[in-house]
Amino acid sequence: MRVLACVLLVASMSVRAAEPSPVPDDDPRVASALELARAWLDAERAYEQVPGVSAAIVHDQKVLWSGAFGLADVATGRKAEAGTIYSICSISKLFTSIAVMQLRDAGKLRLDDAVRFRLPWFTMKPGGTDGTEITIEGLLTHAAGLPRETDLPYWTGPTFPFPTHEQIVARLAQQTALYPAETYFQYSNLGLTLAGEIVSALSGVSYGDYVSKNILIPLKLASTTSEMPEPERGKRLARGYSALTRAGGRDPVAFFQGKAVAPAMAFASTAEDLARFASWQFRLLGGGGPEVLKTATLREMHRVHFVDPDFETMWGLGFQVSRSDKATLVGHGGSCPGFRTHLMLQPEEKLGIVVLTNASGVDAEGWAEHVREILAPALKAAAKEPGKGKTPMPELRKFAGTYSGAPWGGETFVLPWEDGLAMLSLPSRQPMKDLIRMKRTGDLTFRRIRKDDTLGEEIVFALGPDGKATRFTRHSNYSVRVD
Repeated sequence: MRVLACVLLVASMSVRAAEPSPVPDDDPRVASALELARAWLDAERAYEQVPGVSAAIVHDQKVLWSGAFGLADVATGRKAEAGTIYSICSISKLFTSIAVMQLRDAGKLRLDDAVRFRLPWFTMKPGGTDGTEITIEGLLTHAAGLPRETDLPYWTGPTFPFPTHEQIVARLAQQTALYPAETYFQYSNLGLTLAGEIVSALSGVSYGDYVSKNILIPLKLASTTSEMPEPERGKRLARGYSALTRAGGRDPVAFFQGKAVAPAMAFASTAEDLARFASWQFRLLGGGGPEVLKTATLREMHRVHFVDPDFETMWGLGFQVSRSDKATLVGHGGSCPGFRTHLMLQPEEKLGIVVLTNASGVDAEGWAEHVREILAPALKAAAKEPGKGKTPMPELRKFAGTYSGAPWGGETFVLPWEDGLAMLSLPSRQPMKDLIRMKRTGDLTFRRIRKDDTLGEEIVFALGPDGKATRFTRHSNYSVRVD
């Protein structure tokens, strides 16, 4: 099953680096897309009552934008910033997987090594009788058949008692694998915890020391740590909050440390550092020479190595791999007490999206995907036809802003777009699909452009004494500018 699936998919799913292309720093299509993405992301945060979000948008070696909205700590009013530190949760697994591949390239392990060969204390009962070994590759692809967790209640609040190494070892002998190895995809924090144990066992140093020396320091990820940095509490570290309660609020979540489960979920980082992490991958894929990993090794990690029998879940070596609108995406999301995060890369366009939030129950992956949908077409057009983007007339800025949606709720965001305007009702589940383009037909008059380019109804703006729009009228009703 696994071999057949990979044979069928490798050609279409393999990630290849795009040819080097100039970064379209000043392209108006990219500038408009960035403005739209920022406004949409802030509105989603506000309407979903997420305390804070920090984000970054990367194109190859250039951070097109990094910033933040909302609060890192509600009680103190401390604002979120691009340099705010968040628990990045399961994005941690990427660093563990890179460490494993470094050791593989150094000849210290093979991916088909049995886990019990590298960790003699790994005595979990097999999930079947066919004799298939649980391998290191199976850990990285979540195909080992392991349970999701060590048999301890560490995801349970309010204290989240994550286990020590000794506790994990003691419980393993009492656990049984869920399935025969290499049969099903089963996401497993236990699996990547074991991968971290292998890193420590073969390197002769602690997991945290290995990762710091061999990955974080070389990549200049100065604000990234393999465990939540307690000294930063009340300073740069964001406070975590719960999912929305029935009453409509979010409660503070206790500070935690992952201890022995750290290789699977306990890293902390910033949007700025993860932007550097994304740029490193584009640099390596572009043939910049070995840097922490070999180019071929990173490509191997991005390639599909296991496909679940449902043909919907695909995994590389540590990296989630998926398809969206004919684009291949790689990366990883994270969910842990009080935080939801996502790192999404579209290698062919050299586009990276980082979304970090300090609340549970947030669709961080969906947010990253919609930001990608806004930016990817603009970047592709700018690379294909550099210098041919339509620059909005500066005087159109007088119409830009946020307008009320009262009494129906929500808002309408207006911005210059190509040689006219665009408007988006907020919040929006599908910002690019919901975006309305407008053609100027008079000094204060625009008409909606239908999908077939036919002109629709009029939108008429009114100006205030300062020369800026105060409201617009559409379908004989008006919306007042609020920002």
